[in-house]
Amino acid sequence: MSDSCCSSAKESILKAAVAEHPLDPLTLSELSLAAAILKESQGLGDSCRFPYLQLQEPPKEEVLAFEPGQPFSRVAFATVLDKASGEMFEALVDLNSKQVTDWRQLDPEVVGQAPIMVEEFFTCVEIVQNDPDWRAAVKRRGLTDADIENIQIDPWSFGYFGDDPKYKGKRLMRGVAFHRDKFTDNGYAHPIEGLVAIIDLNEGKVIELLDDGKNTPIPTTKRNYDSPSLGEPRDTVKPLHIVQPEGVSFQVDGWKVSWQNWEFRVGFTPREGLTLNQLSYHDKGKKRPIIYRASVTDMAVPYSDTALNHYWKCAFDGGEYGLGRLANQLELGCDCLGAIHYFDIPAVDDKGEAFVMKNAVCMHEEDYGTLWKHYEFRTDVFEVRRSRRLVISFFCTVGNYDYGFYWYLYQDGTIQMETKLTGIIQTAGMVPGTTPGYAAGKVTPEIYGPSHQHFFSARLHMMLDGEQNTVMETNFSPCEDAEQNPWGNVFNTSITPLQTEQQAARQANGQTGRFWKVINPNVKNSVGNPTGYKLVAEHNPVMLARPGSYIAKRAGFASNHVWVTPYDPNERYGTGMYPNQNKGDGLPYYIQQDRNVENTDIVLWHTYGHTHICKPEDFPVMPVEYVGFHLKPNNFFDQNPAMDLPGGKDHRSVGVADEAGSSSCCGEG
Repeated sequence: MSDSCCSSAKESILKAAVAEHPLDPLTLSELSLAAAILKESQGLGDSCRFPYLQLQEPPKEEVLAFEPGQPFSRVAFATVLDKASGEMFEALVDLNSKQVTDWRQLDPEVVGQAPIMVEEFFTCVEIVQNDPDWRAAVKRRGLTDADIENIQIDPWSFGYFGDDPKYKGKRLMRGVAFHRDKFTDNGYAHPIEGLVAIIDLNEGKVIELLDDGKNTPIPTTKRNYDSPSLGEPRDTVKPLHIVQPEGVSFQVDGWKVSWQNWEFRVGFTPREGLTLNQLSYHDKGKKRPIIYRASVTDMAVPYSDTALNHYWKCAFDGGEYGLGRLANQLELGCDCLGAIHYFDIPAVDDKGEAFVMKNAVCMHEEDYGTLWKHYEFRTDVFEVRRSRRLVISFFCTVGNYDYGFYWYLYQDGTIQMETKLTGIIQTAGMVPGTTPGYAAGKVTPEIYGPSHQHFFSARLHMMLDGEQNTVMETNFSPCEDAEQNPWGNVFNTSITPLQTEQQAARQANGQTGRFWKVINPNVKNSVGNPTGYKLVAEHNPVMLARPGSYIAKRAGFASNHVWVTPYDPNERYGTGMYPNQNKGDGLPYYIQQDRNVENTDIVLWHTYGHTHICKPEDFPVMPVEYVGFHLKPNNFFDQNPAMDLPGGKDHRSVGVADEAGSSSCCGEG
C-alpha cells in the first residue's frame, strides 16, 4: 500500500475515533465540530483564525471519579483571532450539547497577543520581500533584484519594550535577513547585519525599517549541510541493529499506555506538545499515583548582544509559536530506532480545518546498561540486571533551532525529562579580523554566534500517593562543633518544608548540595518516613538579563529553579497564557498571592536550561546539547522495586568474547 493510501486510511480511522476518557485529545471529528459550531454561531468570516483549538481539560475531580463506560464532558477551548479587525476572543464549546458556553473578547494590550500562526511565517516573508525601502537597503549592501528572490527572511516575535504609541494595538513581528545564492543554500552562513523590518501582520505591511547604516560585509563562504554538499561520508560505520523478535513489553489502549509497572495516558497540545497524564506505578498490587499531569509549558531564549539585529531577541517558543504546532513527522531509522509505536495527533490548521499530524509522538523501549549488580567474592554469588527504559518523545523545529523532548520511565521508578537542543545557531556577520563583544563566539572568520541562554519551564502537577503533598528542601553544611564532630567527618543536614509560594521560589545551590523532595506527609513507608520523590536538578543556569529589564520581566520564570504553587486550573503556563507582546505574566505573578503550598494539591515547577557561548563546532549544524532533570523515588518504595527483574543473558546479543568462552554471570541459575 502506498504512503498516501496509508495516510488516508489512518486519517479515516482517526476521523471515526471516539474519545474513551475525559483526558483524550479531541478527535478529528470533535475538532471539526467545534470549529463549525464557532463559525456558525459567532458568524466568523474568512478573516478569522484559530491559534488554539484543543481539549479544555475537565475538572480534576471529574477525571479522578471517572469509570470506564460512564459519560463524561467534552469541551473544546479556542482562541479566535480576526485578522481583519485585530480582535481576539476566547471560547468554550460544549461538544455534547453542541453549544458555545463562553465567548469573551480579550484586550491584547492587557493580556498579550495570540501566538504567531504558521501562515504568518510565510506572510511575514512576503511582506518584507515586497517592501520597497527594504529592497533598497538590501541593494545598498551590494545585492541585486535577482539576489532578493533567494533572500531568507527569519520571522521573529516582536517582544515588548514599553508602551510606544506607534506600536499600540498592532500585531507585530520582526524580520531579519540572510543571503542565499540559491534557494537550498544555508542562509545562516550569510547574515545581513544591521537591517530589521518591523511588520504589522494585520495591516500586511512593513511599518518601520531599522538600518544601522554600517553596511557590514555579507559573509560569502558557503557552509551548506545537505548530503550532496557534504561530500563522501566516512565508510567505517557498520550497521547497528536494534531488534525485539518477541515484540515490545508495553501495551497501548488508545491513549493509555502500560509498561512494566508504569501506567499513564499520552496527551498533546498545540503549545506544549507532549504531555503525560495520570502517571502511576503498580506496587505490590496497588496502583500508586505520582504525577497527575507533566509537561514543558514554555521556553525562553534571551540573547546577550546590543547589535541592532539581536538586542531584542527573546523567543518564547511555546507561548509565541507553539511547540506542539511545530512538531516534526518522525521517521523510523532517523529519529527513532527499534520497535516503535507512533501516535498520530489530531490537530487543526490556522483556519480551523482538522488534519492529522502523522508520527508526531514516538514511543519505544531501549537498553540502558546496568541497573543493579553485585559480586560477592566470599560466596561466589554474582547477580546483575540490565536496565531498560521506556522512551516517549517528540521533536519540533522552531525557526533555526530544533528541540527534542524525551520522557524516560525506568524500571526502578525513576522519571526523567531530557531535552535535546540542536539545529542552527543564530548568526551575525562581522568584519574579518575583528572580535565580537560580550563574549560572543566566532564560528567562522566572518561569522559569530551571539551568546544566549535557553530556559525551559516544566510543570509537574504532583499527586504523590494522593492530593496532599509538600515540598521539602534539603541543604548540607559542615559540622563546625568540635565536640559533636571530633573527627571532622560529620556534616549537618537541614530539612525545611516550603510552606508558602514566596518561600518556595528557590534557586539551586551546589555548595550546599541543595535538593527538593515532594512528600506525602500523610502516607508512611515501612520505616516510618513520608513517601517521596526527589527532584534532581542537573542544569542550573539562571536568567542573566538585568533584573527589571523588559526581558527579565517577561521571562521571570527563569529567575528561579523551583517554584511551588497550589493547583489552579487557570495557571497552566510558566510564562502566562499569551506571552506574545505581553509585558510579563506567569510564575512571578502567580506567587504574589503567597498562598499555602504545604500538605495540599500542589504544582511543582522546575526551570532548567543552558547558557550557550557559540563555537566553531556548533556550525553549520549544532551537535545535540542535553539538558533536563530526574525525579527519583526517595522513601516511596519499601526496597529496590527492580529486584524482581529476571536474570539471564540475551543470547541474541552475545559478542565475540562470549563465543570465545567467557563465563555466564547474569543470575542464570
